Amino acid sequence: TSTSGTVIESLPHTFFRVKRDDTGEDILTYLSGKMRLHRIRVLIGDKVIVEIEPYGGKGRIIKRV
Repeated sequence: TSTSGTVIESLPHTFFRVKRDDTGEDILTYLSGKMRLHRIRVLIGDKVIVEIEPYGGKGRIIKRV
């Protein structure tokens, strides 16, 4: 399932902390392979679309809005 959110913190190794728009919780996310391949920059305050893993782990940033 995918949801939207806002990047609130940048961490090492292309990890980010994202605040979800629907629930307001903070989740740990990482960049998807296509975003790394095309070197798409993600900065604090950017709106992103996150695909959440079904087992409650990390999320994957798949698009910058």
